[in-house]
Amino acid sequence: MTTVRAAIISSVFLLVLVGQIMAATVQVGTCRHGVATFATIQAAVNASTAGGTVLVCPGTYPEQVTIDKALTLKGVESGTLDAAVVVAPVGGVVQNTTSLATGGPIAAQILVTESNDVDVSNLTIDGANNGISSTGCTPLNLIGLYYQNASGTVNHVAAVNQALTGNSTGCQVGLGIFVQSGHSGTSTVTVSNSHVENYQKNGITGNEVGTTVTITGNSVVGQGRTNGAAENSIQIGFGATGQIRSNVAMDDVWAPDTISDSADAASGILVFASSGVKVSGNTVGNTQFGIAFVSDPTSGPADGGTITGNRVSATHIFDGIELCGSSNTVHGNTIHGSDESAVHVDSSCGPVTGNVVNGNTINDACAGIMVGTAAGSNSIGSNAFFNTRNTVLTADRCTAPLAAARQLNSASAAKSPRPSPARP
Repeated sequence: MTTVRAAIISSVFLLVLVGQIMAATVQVGTCRHGVATFATIQAAVNASTAGGTVLVCPGTYPEQVTIDKALTLKGVESGTLDAAVVVAPVGGVVQNTTSLATGGPIAAQILVTESNDVDVSNLTIDGANNGISSTGCTPLNLIGLYYQNASGTVNHVAAVNQALTGNSTGCQVGLGIFVQSGHSGTSTVTVSNSHVENYQKNGITGNEVGTTVTITGNSVVGQGRTNGAAENSIQIGFGATGQIRSNVAMDDVWAPDTISDSADAASGILVFASSGVKVSGNTVGNTQFGIAFVSDPTSGPADGGTITGNRVSATHIFDGIELCGSSNTVHGNTIHGSDESAVHVDSSCGPVTGNVVNGNTINDACAGIMVGTAAGSNSIGSNAFFNTRNTVLTADRCTAPLAAARQLNSASAAKSPRPSPARP
């Protein structure tokens, strides 16, 4: 009798174990034989055990998805097809969470929340036809992929069209990929080899204390000249830390901007009120600020960072590299075609000291290096200058013969320009 009972218990245990193994990988669609099948991504996520894998077959999936457990979500090939696309549901996206920083409403197409080891790869997240009204600049923020107090990896993802439609002038919403911490939580996310395009406000963003992001090998492309919002291709801000390396960031231009406006310029790479950030090996072009480190009296400093080995070109109105912080190192960069300065040590944002600028190659700028009149002790070493109307200029504005063509105002401009960060 004891032997029979033991055999029954063993059989039940084996069945449970086999069931768990079988449930470890499920699919959405029918492109894999012998794998449990679900009609929607959310149903597959709900049925998965922690640590499982959801394979998404090629197709279009009109839904919003929430992931709250360790999981791999991966698009897969089937024959000659390889596009698993998450699109807005019929009727548009709706609020499914709130910001950890501001409490504002957020409609995330894929929301990863309060979980670790969530890996998302080979998916397209398309925000077109999102149904969010731009009338009066709705506070509802559309986000393609949102890690909220969550960690993992994002690899070979395409996040596109996270933008409002119609008359959306100045609406500060629409983010492609966003990582955020709050309420004593943490987020550690690597975003790599991904493509983000046609966002309204920001492409890839990591915000708030507790957030660590590594942003590497991505292509992030804004809308070009737009009235929608002052865009930033890549941002680390508000106390987050991390690295931004080997990305392409381009086409961020806030069309109504002038050199005398404040707090509304677009940038390729923005480090806002975050210290110790490393920015290296990126290619940045057709922006207003190329790479900007900006301290803020309320949110904190942008100090102790490094900007090395980047290629920056065609910055309209403003600077190739903007330093509005202290103890930052700018070395080995190549900067072409800066309407104002290639490198600006900007004293208009408060005391800036201990910055080191050397070994850079600068071609075609109103000022090669511009150091503000109120700046403290900064080290301007040996740099190579070509076709710069001023090599090293003590000022916070540059006056040039090409003022009319390049939209440069005189040094009497009343306000200091600033890139405009995203803070949902």
